Amino acid sequence: MKIAVVEGDGIGHEVIPPVREMLAMLRPDIEFFEIEAGYGRWQRTGDAITDDDIAALRTADAILFGAITTPPAPDYQSVIVRIRKELDLYANIRPVKGSRADLIVVRENTEGLYSGIEKIEKDTACTVRCITRKGSERISRYACMLATRRRNLTIGHKANILKSDVFFRDICMEEAHKAGVWVRECYIDALCLDVLLHPEKYDIIVTTNLFGDILSDVAAYLVGGLGLLPSGNIGENHALFEPVHGSAPDISGQDIANPIAAMRSGSMLLAHLRDEPSAALIDQAIEAVLGKGIMTRDLGGTAGTRDFSRAVREELERLIRTG
Repeated sequence: MKIAVVEGDGIGHEVIPPVREMLAMLRPDIEFFEIEAGYGRWQRTGDAITDDDIAALRTADAILFGAITTPPAPDYQSVIVRIRKELDLYANIRPVKGSRADLIVVRENTEGLYSGIEKIEKDTACTVRCITRKGSERISRYACMLATRRRNLTIGHKANILKSDVFFRDICMEEAHKAGVWVRECYIDALCLDVLLHPEKYDIIVTTNLFGDILSDVAAYLVGGLGLLPSGNIGENHALFEPVHGSAPDISGQDIANPIAAMRSGSMLLAHLRDEPSAALIDQAIEAVLGKGIMTRDLGGTAGTRDFSRAVREELERLIRTG
C-alpha cells in the first residue's frame, strides 16, 4: 500500500508527521513517499507543484495532506484546488462530530466559484461560477448514499437569487427522490445560522463548492474550532485526506497547533482503505487523551503540539498492545 505524504506549509510540518507515525504503527505494510508542495517550494524554485508531482500523486492508494499557503502571484492557482481538479476529487466530505453535533457536510469539490475560470483586468475582476449536470448529479448521489446509512439529507443553496442554484437544487432533489431519501432544502445563509442554533436537526448536508467551504467552517464552532475538523477529498480513483484548517503561518513553529484535525484525517484515510478497526483505534486514542484533560491551548488546555501528539501516540500504543 502506497501513501503519499504532503506536509505543505506552516503548521503542516507540525501536525502531519505524528499522523504518519501513527499510520506506520497501525499498518507496517504502508510504503510512504513524500511530495514537497506549497509556498515554501514556490519561493525556492518558482513552482509550488509540478506535473511530475501530480503524476506521482496518481500512483498513491491515498494521500495524506497538510496545509498549503497559496503563492501570492495573481495568476497562480491554489495547489489543493489544482490537485482536486487534476485527480477529479469531486466529493469533499467534512464530518462535524462532537457532543453538540453529528453531521457531515458534503461539498461539491471541483466546480462553482473554485473552478479556476477567472480573469483580472485593470478595472475588473471576474470569477465564473460553473455548475454542471454531471457535477451536480454525482455529488448529490454521493450525499444520498451517505444519507441512506443515516437519517436525512438537506440541500443548502441560494436558489432565490442564483439561477445556477436552481439548477443544482433541482438535480439534488431529483436524485434524492430516486434514492428514496428524506430531503429538505434551505437557503445557505439561513442554514449557517440554523446549524448553530439547532444542530440536532441536521445529518447530511449537500451544497456547492464555496458554500460548503463556508458552512463547514461555521459548523466547526459546534465542536471546538477548526483544529478538530478532518476532511476527505474523494474521487472515483483517488482520495486525499487533510485537516480543514489552513497553514496558519501566524502560529507556525510555536508548538501550539492542534493536531487533532490531522489525526482524524488519518483515521478517515484508513476507513477509506477499508481498515475501520485501525481507524477506530486512532479515534479512541484521541478521545482517551482528551478524557484525561490533556488539551491544546485552543481547547483551553496547556499541552503543546508535540506533547499532545506524544500522549495520543502512547495511548495508541497501549490500545494496540491490549488488543
